[in-house]
Amino acid sequence: MTSRTLLNRRVVAIAYDGLCTFEFGVAVEVFGLPRPEMGPDWYEFAVCAADAGELRGIGGVRILADGDLGLLKTAGTIIVPGWRGIDTPVPDSLSTALRQAHAAGARILSICSGVFVLAAADLLDGKRATTHWRYAEALSARFPAIRVEPDVLYIDEGSVLTSAGSAAGIDLCLHLVRRDFGTEAANKVARRLVVPPHRDGGQAQFVERPVPAPYESSRLAPLLDRLRQDAHSDYTIEAMAQVVGMSPRTFLRRFQAATGTTPGKWLLAERLAKARDLLEATSEPIQQIAEASGFGSADTMRHHFRQKLGTTPAAYRNSFSRGELEP
Repeated sequence: MTSRTLLNRRVVAIAYDGLCTFEFGVAVEVFGLPRPEMGPDWYEFAVCAADAGELRGIGGVRILADGDLGLLKTAGTIIVPGWRGIDTPVPDSLSTALRQAHAAGARILSICSGVFVLAAADLLDGKRATTHWRYAEALSARFPAIRVEPDVLYIDEGSVLTSAGSAAGIDLCLHLVRRDFGTEAANKVARRLVVPPHRDGGQAQFVERPVPAPYESSRLAPLLDRLRQDAHSDYTIEAMAQVVGMSPRTFLRRFQAATGTTPGKWLLAERLAKARDLLEATSEPIQQIAEASGFGSADTMRHHFRQKLGTTPAAYRNSFSRGELEP
């Protein structure tokens, strides 16, 4: 599998005392596992130590790194997997090493609270960034030069990328795989992880919400499957409520509890996902994809792409179509 943009395959994850093990595990899972099916051009992974001495990770693990911060000089991509505390100072040595690596051309990616390390290194001034919703206000207050966007899963600013809460690091890492190797590669990795290749929506859907009762989820699941399979059809609230045997008011309340959004927004996200899949995997005309994914017209699909994804269907296809992987 050939990269379309990757010049330096080395990915270096930063380990530190008090390491956030989940975030670190995400980096290892996506970039550090042997993947012979991806071919000889796949990533090369290493771990560098930000601190001297023994490195302890959350949960009692001990980390033996491949080297010190000097490894960052060899990296094409650097991952900051969280940080040991948003109120814990970032060592000058780490900030300096990150600035130097970035100036030399390395991409730097943070997961969750790792954004505070990037901010301390002055790598986010004038840029957009995100973090876990619990930390967004603190990030904005301490670093006013950063444009904090708290309601997204990740932000790609080219050479600096940030993700929201811990699991959003998976979304960002898959996005980087897609950017480097294309949709097919990202989909393969996602299947190995048993996660969606891309998720739509912001962090608001994950902020304190009661878990729906299994009974209600089982009643709604067939409807959701039906809507996914028949996304091009128009469904009224009344029609959907009738399918699950509820009154419209009860249906809206239960749907919100189960999905974190409204039926209209959920269906729009599904239509966008289907359109993206078709744009990535086929050469069908835009109008045909708009009809197949439920938008009806190319103009309507363009409107929603601009509004939700900040791009157009044609630009999205140019960026992520599998055809770009052809020699």
